[in-house]
Amino acid sequence: MRLPGWFAERVEPTPAHEELRVSTLELFFDLVFVFTITQLTTLLVDGLADGGHPLPAALRVLLVFGVMWWMYAGYAWLTNTIPPVRPARRVLVLLGMVGFLIMALAIPTAFDGGGWAFALGYLIIVLVHAGLYLQATASIVRVVPFNLAATGLLFAAGFTDGPLVLVLWAAAMVLLWASPYFIGQKGFPLHPAHIVERHGLLVIVALGESVVAIGIGAHGHIDPGLAVAAALGLALAACLWWVYFGGDDEGPAERALAGAEPVRRTRLILGAFFYAHIPLLLGIVGVAAGVKKALGHPLEALHAGPAVALAAGVTLYLAGDVLYRKVLGLPGHRTRPVAAALAPVTIVAGLWSALAQLAALTALLVAVLAAEHRRRPGRAPNPPGTPQPPADPAGGAPA
Repeated sequence: MRLPGWFAERVEPTPAHEELRVSTLELFFDLVFVFTITQLTTLLVDGLADGGHPLPAALRVLLVFGVMWWMYAGYAWLTNTIPPVRPARRVLVLLGMVGFLIMALAIPTAFDGGGWAFALGYLIIVLVHAGLYLQATASIVRVVPFNLAATGLLFAAGFTDGPLVLVLWAAAMVLLWASPYFIGQKGFPLHPAHIVERHGLLVIVALGESVVAIGIGAHGHIDPGLAVAAALGLALAACLWWVYFGGDDEGPAERALAGAEPVRRTRLILGAFFYAHIPLLLGIVGVAAGVKKALGHPLEALHAGPAVALAAGVTLYLAGDVLYRKVLGLPGHRTRPVAAALAPVTIVAGLWSALAQLAALTALLVAVLAAEHRRRPGRAPNPPGTPQPPADPAGGAPA
């Protein structure tokens, strides 16, 4: 069967010097991806049910997120180079969304009999990703065997029981993340504005997950305690938004990337938007899980697992933000590492009252943000004439 001409047509990637913004289709794609974040929250909450130990649940969340984040980054870099403006590309991106949706639906049972469905969704994503790149270049063929081999490990895990399941998942993640060191590292002609905007939109959509957790956790009749807890949950989410977006650092971030040559720019993007965003997004998962459990009985004590998840979520988020700023040379905030270290102290408050821990974490972030504002009143962060030199982390390119 002959494919339509518009589907089989080979096209050249968008030149690096041309302006490129995030398309509505990419935002639609991210909304589907964030559903996987919602499902990871469910996976974590289920693991914390009835006072369960947080470590096994956290390990499962980390493994699932690790293999998914690799392919999300692959799609983000792909649409940065080959924007979905033609019908063929749009159809393929929509097919990739189907793969992510299947994976998201399989996440709650991925380690308990549903792993084959997750692997099926992953296979769809890998094949569509290769098909999109092959429309413009055949260089992606070097990473396809690694992606397929990891998919095979996920299929094997789907038909396995016991501790071997975790071993196979871990092997798949290690294989994916190590693949750049086997195929070689080079610079990519990536568009800085698109990268900054795409990941900013992803973070704001993911933060909406913590707000959704308020609605899910607040079941039954609304009383004064629940109303206060819901308001604190929203305030905590707003503080997380302010941490990432409150300094209006999009412009300085774009300039830091635009001023670097392609190989260095690729490494900066890896450090700031691939690696640093891992703790950012996992932090949102932890906060959402903790808020969901806290809203169930806000005036009662939390079990240790949810209290740890809530505090660790804030710590991870702040740590990711600090790394992100350090890599790009954005204005550093010495109080944020301190706040990340102090967040676990609020676990004590959570073991007394869920409401108390929400209040303590919110107060901690408000104090940090207020202190930063007092130190730089009336001054825009990182003015164009005096950018700080960005760091140069080592790393490999995602698929």
